[in-house]
Amino acid sequence: MKKSTSPTFLLELPLQVNSHHAKHLQGHFEAARNLYNALLGEALQRLNKMRADSRYAVARTLAKGPERNALFTLLRKEYAFSEYAMHSYACQIRVSWIREHIDINTAQQLATRAYQAVNKVCLKKATKVRFKSKGRGIDSIEGKNNTSGIRFVLQKLEERNIGSLVWGKERLIALIDWTDPVVCYGLKHRIKFVRLIRRKASSPNAKGADTQGYRYYTQLALEGVPYRKEQHKVGRDIVGLDIGPSTIAVVPREGVACLDTFCADILPDAKAKRRLARKLERQRRANNPDNYESKGRIKKGRLRWHTSNGYKTTRRRLASQERKLAAHRKSLHGRLVHEIVAQGNTIITEKISYKAWQKMFGRSVGLRAPGMFVELLRRTVATTGGTLHEVSTKRTKLSQFCHGCKMYTKKPLSQRWHHCSCGIGPVQRDLYSACLASYLDLQTLIPSIDPESWERMETCVQTAIEATKQRAKEGQVLPRSMGIPCARARLSTSLETTCQELLSYRHGRVEKIQR
Repeated sequence: MKKSTSPTFLLELPLQVNSHHAKHLQGHFEAARNLYNALLGEALQRLNKMRADSRYAVARTLAKGPERNALFTLLRKEYAFSEYAMHSYACQIRVSWIREHIDINTAQQLATRAYQAVNKVCLKKATKVRFKSKGRGIDSIEGKNNTSGIRFVLQKLEERNIGSLVWGKERLIALIDWTDPVVCYGLKHRIKFVRLIRRKASSPNAKGADTQGYRYYTQLALEGVPYRKEQHKVGRDIVGLDIGPSTIAVVPREGVACLDTFCADILPDAKAKRRLARKLERQRRANNPDNYESKGRIKKGRLRWHTSNGYKTTRRRLASQERKLAAHRKSLHGRLVHEIVAQGNTIITEKISYKAWQKMFGRSVGLRAPGMFVELLRRTVATTGGTLHEVSTKRTKLSQFCHGCKMYTKKPLSQRWHHCSCGIGPVQRDLYSACLASYLDLQTLIPSIDPESWERMETCVQTAIEATKQRAKEGQVLPRSMGIPCARARLSTSLETTCQELLSYRHGRVEKIQR
C-alpha cells in the first residue's frame, strides 16, 4: 500500500468515558500489548536467523552499491523480514481472544510498529528493542484509515454536530468545543486515520479519569495544513540560527538579532523531584528486602519485584512532575518557534549530533530538548511554505570562519569571542555563527557578506550583545557559554574591555588572550 504524501496535521479531542467503557478499553490495550510483544519477538527471531546466514556476513563486507543492496534484499525476502511479511504474520496470530479485541487494521499497524523497532536494530540505529511490560504497556493504538477499525464519525443531530470514536461495539463521545476556531477548522478536513490515546492522570481520582487513573483522547490525522492564528505572523526573511545546549542565537538579515538562554523559563523543582525519587527508592527496598544484598546492592539474576499502593502513588506523583515539565517545555518551544518564524521562514542552521550532546551535556539537553525543538521548527516552517536548511557542521565550520579574511581558525570551546587581525570583532561567538549562517551560500557552503551588509549586521549584533549584558547587570543568571559572567558584567569597565579586547572564557571569568 502506497503511503500518502499529502500534508498532515493532528487534532486532539478528549473522550467521555464511563466505567463500562473504561473496562473494555483496558482489555483492548492489554490485547494490543500482548500482540505487539508477540510480533516483536517474531521479528527478532527472523532478524537473528538472517544474521546467522553466511551470506549476510559477505554482504556486509561488500562496498555500498547495487550488488550489496541486492544481496540484502534477497536475504530479507528469504527470511520474510519485511513490513508486509509481518502484516501477514499478524493476521495469522490474531486468533482466540485477541480477535475479539483487535481488528485486522489495528493488528497490521502494530506489526508495522514492531518491524520498525527491530529494523532500527538491523540498521545499527538502535542496540535493542523494548518489550512492553504489564505495568507500562502500549498507550496508543491507531488504525490505517477512517473507513474500518478505529474511526471517527461526525453526526449532524438537529443544530449541533456530535462526534464519536467508533471501534467495534464501542462508541465514545468526543467532547468538542465548537467555539474553538482550531477545532472547527480541523473538523472541516478529511480524516486520514484515527488514533486512540490514554494518558495517566495526576491522581486516580482526578476529574475525567477512570478507576485506573487514565484519561482517554482521540487524535485525528487530518489532510492539509494546521490552523494558523492571527497573532502568529509569517516573515519572509532569511534567518540564521545557532543552537547550543543552553543558549540560542537568532540573527535575521533584516530584523532584530537575539542571544538568549534556551528555554530560560523552564525551572524544574529539583528539590521535590529528589525527595520523591528517594521516597520511591525507600519504598522499593521496603517492599522487596530479599532482592538486596547485605551491603544494599541489588542481587544479580532475574528478580521478582513487588509494588505497594504507596509505591504506585509516589511513582505517579513523580511521573506527574515530569509530565508538567514536558508540557511547559513544549509550550516554550512553540512560543520560540513562532517568534523565529515571524522574522523569516527560510532558516539556516548547522546540523548537530544530539546524541553526542547527550554524552557531553546530558543534564542540559535532557532539560531543554534541542532536538525536539528543531523538529517542531521544521514542521512549522514547512506549513508556511518555507524551508529549514540543516547544513553539515564539518563542511561549514561557522564558528571557526572569518568572513573578512576568508580563513578558518580553530578555536577551543572556551573561547567565546571572535576577533580577527583583519579587523572583524570582537563579537560574541554564537551570534557571529548565526550571522554567518544567514548569509551562507547553500551551494558552496561559504558565507559571503559584503562590507555594507556587515556594517549593518555588526550594529545589529552589538545591540543584541548590549541587551544581553543589560540583563546580566539586572541580576539575571546567564549560561557560562555566553562568555558574559554576571559578576563581571555588572562593572561598566568590564563592559568596555569586553568590546575592545579579544577575550576568552576560562574558569568562570573572561580573560584577555595573548596574541
